[in-house]
Amino acid sequence: MSATVGRIAVAGPVPATWWRRHQMALAPAILLAPACLLFALFVIWPIADSLWVSLHDWDGIKPMRFVGFGNYTELFTDDVFYTSLVNNVLWLVAFMLAPVFGLALALLLNQTLFGMRLVKSLFFFPFVISQVVVGLVFGWFLNADFGLLNVLLGFIGLPPVDILGDERWATFGVMAAGLWPQTAYCMILYLTGLTAINPELVEAARLDGARGWRLLRHVILPQLRPATFIAIVVCVVGALRSFDLVSIMTKGGPYDSSSVLAFYMYQQTFASFRYGYGAAIATVLFLIMDVYIAFFLVSLLRRERR
Repeated sequence: MSATVGRIAVAGPVPATWWRRHQMALAPAILLAPACLLFALFVIWPIADSLWVSLHDWDGIKPMRFVGFGNYTELFTDDVFYTSLVNNVLWLVAFMLAPVFGLALALLLNQTLFGMRLVKSLFFFPFVISQVVVGLVFGWFLNADFGLLNVLLGFIGLPPVDILGDERWATFGVMAAGLWPQTAYCMILYLTGLTAINPELVEAARLDGARGWRLLRHVILPQLRPATFIAIVVCVVGALRSFDLVSIMTKGGPYDSSSVLAFYMYQQTFASFRYGYGAAIATVLFLIMDVYIAFFLVSLLRRERR
């Protein structure tokens, strides 16, 4: 044994291999490489390809013809595009009410009362069902011929209305359908956030005399900032990519009055076979979404630094 120890001592330290010398620098890159590869393949490449297609006139069959910014020039002289853009702004404003309604419902459902679990399950219901089902339900509810809304209006002596058939109100009818499940999603986020609130801070605020709105504003809402951030980002993305409810309830009508950018992009791409023009609409929608989310992130970071 002593001879062996002596031989090991004489041998000295084992020389570091190339991998040992660079392990700390290479390990993060190796671990991140699969995710970065998939992100580049399924996110960066489709975005770049869509930008490239938007510079061409293409029907999906014939060879692409380069037109430069011709699709964008036509886009900004298209009345339906401006109608869709305004409707997306209206969707965005309406969806900003979802965090407010969701927070109110979360504060209500966070009470320890008898039967509250049943009430919570009823409010969870819009979140778990498909958007297609939501569109069908609201389409039946607002139907001018047999809808429940007109039945209720008849009970109180009011004339029937055709919300989805009126170009002034069709967009608002579809937005109401979209706001229903979006509010349920925000409510779930805030219910999760309320479980992580520090009860000691709440008790200390109550001892100092904080009640009601003051307690909510200065103690509870600051602790719900992560939930608020996620809720706003999800609502922005949901408002700007709204498609399924418009397709199911109105198909962009009447007279394209309820069309949004995502639906107009689909219509031009797959119905009119104008892939370049549809890609140009998708590019504009992507830029709007990026600008809004970047503005919100910068504002949030500045607030956190203060």
